[in-house]
Amino acid sequence: MSDLILWDMGRAAYEPVLELQKQLVEEAKNAPDDRAWLLLLEHDPPVITLGRRGKDADILLPHRTINEMGIEIYESSRGGEVTYHGPGQLVGYAIIQLKRRGRNVHGHVYNLEETIIRTLERFGIVAGRRKGFTGVWVGDEKVAAIGVAVHRWVTYHGFALNVDTDMSHFDLIVPCGITDKAVTSMSKILGRAVTVEEVKPHLAEIFCDVMGFEKREPGTRNRELGKTRNRKNGEHEL
Repeated sequence: MSDLILWDMGRAAYEPVLELQKQLVEEAKNAPDDRAWLLLLEHDPPVITLGRRGKDADILLPHRTINEMGIEIYESSRGGEVTYHGPGQLVGYAIIQLKRRGRNVHGHVYNLEETIIRTLERFGIVAGRRKGFTGVWVGDEKVAAIGVAVHRWVTYHGFALNVDTDMSHFDLIVPCGITDKAVTSMSKILGRAVTVEEVKPHLAEIFCDVMGFEKREPGTRNRELGKTRNRKNGEHEL
């Protein structure tokens, strides 16, 4: 099996994590083996990101007003349109060498969706895909968004699963450019509070199974490397 370096980053701001992803993409491009990384975190402070197809019109309040609410706004290199990230949402950034895996971007997105679908199943939630849309759905409501970027056949960015997210923040945007469907969270579906920490180990295990990586406990490998990077980039220690 291939080797996955799994980092549990706690809560972290958007910009330094993006810079870390870019560094890891460069490492992956030059790596002699099939090593990969999965960064698991919650974004704090909250952030609205515009993907490559994102339109400023899909942000429904002036940027200054949103910034005054404590929410950052960034343009992003990922695919897709406008979305929101914040505490209570489990974000996963996967840096994977597709050049060694058949160069199949659609297959990569499918596997990210499959990871989330199987994770939700463990919590008794029946989820699936919707034709013509990316992400994971429960009925007509979207519970997880997916947006990836690929540079020289190395992926970065990934998925965002609404666990116990402040859903009112989605009212600030047109999520993923979709006007006729709602967003939801695991807590809302189950009618009880669900924590990111509760979901994280299940998702990490299933990610390894779906992607064909060797299973490792989060945060146990390359801990010192993670701390070095976190200090350099202003991120939380593992």
